[in-house]
Amino acid sequence: MRDGLGGLLGGRARLRWVHQILGGALLMPYFLLTEVGVGMAAGGVNALNSFPLALASYAAALPLAAATAVFGLVRPLSVTAVRAMCGVAGDRLAEGPARSWAARGRTSAWWTLHLGVGAVVSGLTLAVPPMAVVLIALPFVSGLREVRLGLGWFATDAQPYVTPLLGIALLAGLVLVAAGAGALLARLAPVLLGPTAADRLAAAEERAADLAVRNRLARELHDAVGHALSAVTLQAVAARRVLDRDPEFVREALAAIEDTTRRTVGELDAVLGLLRDGDPTRPDAAPAPTLAADLDGLLARTRAAGTTVTADQDPGAVREWVQLPAIASREAYRIVQEGLSNALRHGSGPVELRIRVHEGEDPRREGAHRELEITMTNPPAAPDGREPRTTGGRGLRGAAERAALLGGAIEAGPHEGRWRLKAVLPLGEGDR
Repeated sequence: MRDGLGGLLGGRARLRWVHQILGGALLMPYFLLTEVGVGMAAGGVNALNSFPLALASYAAALPLAAATAVFGLVRPLSVTAVRAMCGVAGDRLAEGPARSWAARGRTSAWWTLHLGVGAVVSGLTLAVPPMAVVLIALPFVSGLREVRLGLGWFATDAQPYVTPLLGIALLAGLVLVAAGAGALLARLAPVLLGPTAADRLAAAEERAADLAVRNRLARELHDAVGHALSAVTLQAVAARRVLDRDPEFVREALAAIEDTTRRTVGELDAVLGLLRDGDPTRPDAAPAPTLAADLDGLLARTRAAGTTVTADQDPGAVREWVQLPAIASREAYRIVQEGLSNALRHGSGPVELRIRVHEGEDPRREGAHRELEITMTNPPAAPDGREPRTTGGRGLRGAAERAALLGGAIEAGPHEGRWRLKAVLPLGEGDR
């Protein structure tokens, strides 16, 4: 019984009641406009003085309200009110204005239903409580018994015990009507205000775009900061070990640490600028490193950490790096950076790097096309207790995503007793 009363008089039921009264208030401008028109059509009378004419004004106001509901702002306003007052979960309702005519039609149906039902409940809310109070008080107030109310059972000469029961019944009926109408609107809201297929597609595209930006930022932070921390840590360790024996190496390591941290601060500022402004190309943003301009510095900083790096660079590739598309040059640099960072953290011994441009075959394309191939190998395990190598950390997944953006692929894993990272990036026929 307590649950039943809570469903009729609880906080949610009361909010739904307010929601219906709000609908009645929203219908009032339409009703007043049509009331004037109906009165003029009936010979210049006041339609409010005639129940049939008032009913006709109400019926004429509903199509007018439906016509105005096709405007885009109606659905966001309705959704906000439903979420706040009807207890409908937000994920069951659409976001933003209605885009298609089908969605606008559903919004129009909801608007008409809300305002029409709200007007009825609002009228009952205004009329029933005063009438019920009079009926309940009728046996106890002699002045009321002297006024002829008429209307059968509501007459003042009815049995004394009848009118209080009628008053209570009217109040109970009003509560039931309001609760039932509120439950009906709450049930129909997801049907009429829920997302359409176009809304779901737009939301999915928005989430995918947001996820792509987050993944891009994660890759940039991981590659820039992760590599810098690995390089700086090993450079500091190497310098500490030979501090007393090789001051020249210590100076070179400290210079490399300074250069690495300075460059990383610039790259980090560019990523943070993208987070703040969404524009990585703003004038004060640090330029992204590229294969043509920054590979030599990257190799030098890696060697300063005490790791031997042998670079076998195809002379033809070196000449063409300057002509690479900007995105291909940037992504290739990051892939090489991740490979070296992976070698610093997990590997031991010398690193062999080979970069070349050659003609490749792709079954998805007709004829030959040019490819940029990056191959990096080094021993797979370190005897000094470094972390064991795996086949797919965050960095390698990020490098694979970078290659996939250009239509390429990455292979990483054991190969002939060594660890090999191989990336192939298609350049197309015209990228010369």
